[in-house]
Amino acid sequence: MSEKLLQGKTVLITGGTRGIGEAIVHECAAQGARVAFTYAGSTAKAQELETQLAQAGVQAISFQADAADFARAQEVADAVVEKFGTLDVLINNAGITRDNLLLRMGEDQWDEVLDKNLKSVFNYTKAVAKPMMKARTGSIINMSSVVGVNGNAGQANYAASKAGILGFTKSIAKELASRNIRCNAVAPGFIATEMTEQIPQAELAKWLENIPMKRAGTPQEVARLCTFLGSDWSAYITGQVILIDGGMS
Repeated sequence: MSEKLLQGKTVLITGGTRGIGEAIVHECAAQGARVAFTYAGSTAKAQELETQLAQAGVQAISFQADAADFARAQEVADAVVEKFGTLDVLINNAGITRDNLLLRMGEDQWDEVLDKNLKSVFNYTKAVAKPMMKARTGSIINMSSVVGVNGNAGQANYAASKAGILGFTKSIAKELASRNIRCNAVAPGFIATEMTEQIPQAELAKWLENIPMKRAGTPQEVARLCTFLGSDWSAYITGQVILIDGGMS
């Protein structure tokens, strides 16, 4: 392949400093994109990542932002357009878990997960819609989960947020298709991250037994799917939910 998949494109990734988000940042950069990413945690980590990208010759910028903050989402989108001139791809990746059984789940646990996982997707999609409509091109990729498709005991809040993303994605795909803006959802299954490293070996073995491919996925595999959906190679794909789960579903 002579030209990189995202050559000349500007990509904005929410939640870009760890796990799947960090892998997406690196993969988009490797595929030729100018990269902007948000983070809610350590500024030092974000600066380190930005420096790594700069040293590799990648134009990159980071923004500290609470993904649930509507006004901040617009500020970030405006700043990206001002710096790079375009905003071609949005990857709504930011998310959290606050797992508990329904009878033990507090209202705060419900509200926080819905705000960070679902409202954030609304915030950033709305923020990028105008520049994408003006350019008459764009790709929006929303990070859902196999849990949003199948549900999971102890994760009613997380499952609801990720299922909501699916309905939102399909609706936005229909709204924006006439402007050549695509919107798709990615639904990862069991992906090996820092979070899954904390799972006891016996429980991990049970998870893997239910996956036909008998292994966890990697953040990079999810990132590669995102870069494909952000690229012109997927120009006729919109309104889809793509599961990346080793056959679990």
